[in-house]
Amino acid sequence: MISVVILGAGNVAHHLYKAFFSSEKVTVKQWYNRNIKTIEPFKNEVNITDDLSQLTEADIYIIAVSDDAIAGLSKKLPFEKRLVVHTSGSMSPYDIDKKNRRGVFYPLQTFSKSAEVDFSTVPICLETLVRTDYPLLQKLGKAISKNSRRVNSDQRAALHLAAVFVNNFTNQLYRIAHEITESQGAEFDMLKPLILETAAKVQELSPYKAQTGPAKRNDKKTIKKHLKSLENEHHKDIYKLLTTSIKNTHALSYQQSSKNKTNN
Repeated sequence: MISVVILGAGNVAHHLYKAFFSSEKVTVKQWYNRNIKTIEPFKNEVNITDDLSQLTEADIYIIAVSDDAIAGLSKKLPFEKRLVVHTSGSMSPYDIDKKNRRGVFYPLQTFSKSAEVDFSTVPICLETLVRTDYPLLQKLGKAISKNSRRVNSDQRAALHLAAVFVNNFTNQLYRIAHEITESQGAEFDMLKPLILETAAKVQELSPYKAQTGPAKRNDKKTIKKHLKSLENEHHKDIYKLLTTSIKNTHALSYQQSSKNKTNN
């Protein structure tokens, strides 16, 4: 049984707590947050505290706070030479105070407190500065996920950046699509099967091969019509930017297609 202490009470911390609490291989010995009211609903399940000096001993201490708060919190920890990890995708293990052994336990997923997550499907990126610490962190990852693996800091940073594109930016595009449909009284819900199919397609095909639409086939007439329909200048700018990006990516295939049509 691996014992952990969770430090922080944001979205990631809440979902980690639920995953650990449900695992037969992990025990959450304590949950710390500077505002104890946030974690009071769990006081009958786990020892909670808002006092760092009262932290109990555990195998792993997991700092699940905002990136800017990691260094400061790690410096305040009242012990040394214990394994302390953070859950950030972009911060280095070196951002944890060097008085302790340091690592990263980064679940690559989007988390909202109101949305349930099946942690068994969540990829967990693992990193330790001391090689002998890795087996324990790997064991913790495998206790809640079927997909935990070692990554270095550069790989993790690339994954985090890519995640912003596939999640945060994509969700903003959903928001724009919602505004467009609302403006004409159309139902955004009618796009949901398309959203699901697009996500399902890249499980089997590369994003390059999965691309469709007017920009890929250089359908100038449709593109012009779309731009004319967009009243919001910000939406127009995004449409133009993404259209140009797709056209540049698929320029060679389009040129080859046009050449074949000419030859035929």
